[in-house]
Amino acid sequence: MTSFTEENYLKSIYHLSPDEGTAVNTNAIAESLNTKAASVTDMLKKLAEKEFINYIKYQGVTLTPLGRERALNIIRKHRLWEVFLVEKLNFKWDEVHDLAEELEHIHSDLLINRLDEFLEFPKTDPHGDPIPDKHGKFNVPELIPISKLKNETLGIISGVREHSPLFLKYLEKTGLVLGQEIKIKEQIEFDGSFIISIKENDIMISREVAKNLLIAI
Repeated sequence: MTSFTEENYLKSIYHLSPDEGTAVNTNAIAESLNTKAASVTDMLKKLAEKEFINYIKYQGVTLTPLGRERALNIIRKHRLWEVFLVEKLNFKWDEVHDLAEELEHIHSDLLINRLDEFLEFPKTDPHGDPIPDKHGKFNVPELIPISKLKNETLGIISGVREHSPLFLKYLEKTGLVLGQEIKIKEQIEFDGSFIISIKENDIMISREVAKNLLIAI
């Protein structure tokens, strides 16, 4: 059985790998987990001994098939708990991340499989992120950040890159929530901000917001 810390490392390595098999360096893991590089090195050695990762000093880390399976299982639990908290307990989407961080470490496949069934096998979490099934399979939707879209493009808000409560609260306050249709009207050349139309009202969003708000066309 893996510890909370080991599971957090595996999840971090997975999220830091843009492609399966891409090596992740120690400093990136340390920054992600807000810890010291020396502590990361010690944990990586332990994970390598358990055959969760391939670790070569100074060359980075990759997940083994076993490590990837374990990471996806943790992510599945996290995202299912987020769905449960929002849909069944009426939490807001900016309130559930920390709670799900705790609940994801419950070691009961039976509980998680029944939770999945109870929720009718959701494909995405409240932030639009895909939920792996019990076999670790999931579909990655083709989403594009607003910052990459051309003027006059119509699309549906379907995901976010940034999950901080401050960002999610801002989106909810401005009506930029999942499922909302928007139209790209203009990009301001001076600072990279965008004017978009939502429910026939024009609003301006910063370049940072445009980079982190994902659209399905």
